[in-house]
Amino acid sequence: MEHTQHPIGSGFGTRSTADDVLSGIDLSGKLAIVTGGHSGLGLETTKALSRAGAHVLIGARQPEAAAKALSGIANAEVDRLDLSDLESVRHFAERFVASGRKADIVINSAGIMACPETLIGPGWEAQFATNHLGHFALVNRLWPAISKGGRVVSVSSAAHGITPIRWDDIQFTNGYDRWQAYGQAKTANALFALHLDLLGRETGVRAFSLHPGKILTPLQRHLEKEDMVAAGWIDADGNPADPTFKTPEQGAATQVWAASSPQLAGLGGLYCANCDIASISDDGAETSVRAYAVDPDEAARLWALSAELTGVDAFSR
Repeated sequence: MEHTQHPIGSGFGTRSTADDVLSGIDLSGKLAIVTGGHSGLGLETTKALSRAGAHVLIGARQPEAAAKALSGIANAEVDRLDLSDLESVRHFAERFVASGRKADIVINSAGIMACPETLIGPGWEAQFATNHLGHFALVNRLWPAISKGGRVVSVSSAAHGITPIRWDDIQFTNGYDRWQAYGQAKTANALFALHLDLLGRETGVRAFSLHPGKILTPLQRHLEKEDMVAAGWIDADGNPADPTFKTPEQGAATQVWAASSPQLAGLGGLYCANCDIASISDDGAETSVRAYAVDPDEAARLWALSAELTGVDAFSR
């Protein structure tokens, strides 16, 4: 079967903003759930969706701080959500399902990057657990309240190119590397979207993953300034030094495009970059996706493992 993982010529690009891709799109009457929608790219996503008329529910670990960050944004509300705690995930989803509302858009935007070695729950590596397993459990628990025709968007990264899923040592019990762990979690985000789309398309729910680009946001909280200077990301004064970095408004564009664009009607399970569908390549380019991150067998295997670990699977027979 011919795959659809190739660019479609959307007309948008690297410097397009979230407002650009939403131009002419009316989201009035739509409800979007955005994890981490009060900070970094999530905040810009919330702002853009709100300006387009959507009501946005933000899942945040610290609701009071999130509410302060969202002050003045119309149609935004906050509820407590800690993706590293599956009980918190369950309670958030149960509250939403019990409200009787339907989510037209779910954007899995929250995440952690390159953190020190941390084990949570039953000994799970924190980046895999928070970035992937937390969102896996969240979407599965929200499934009864996701609208037919809705979209689920998972924010992956070009860092997925660091490593495929490390099936022999997913939890890094044999030695921790923070960038390998981050790369694995981002590969997991892409594979999750691929298999969710396969399972959900019968009800019209489609799923996408994406690389937002390189952006300076609170995601870098675990990196030392010296590390970012050495990498050429910032200068000695802390100012952006890499001209390929995007602004937060540009960085939010691809996830907003994936969540709303009519150009993606009838499509799903795709990895996107620069507001377009990415091509498959092992050349390491930021605009491409590695073959292992869009491999349906890898996606099915990861889904089965994730369901086993979390005890949640909305599609189990």
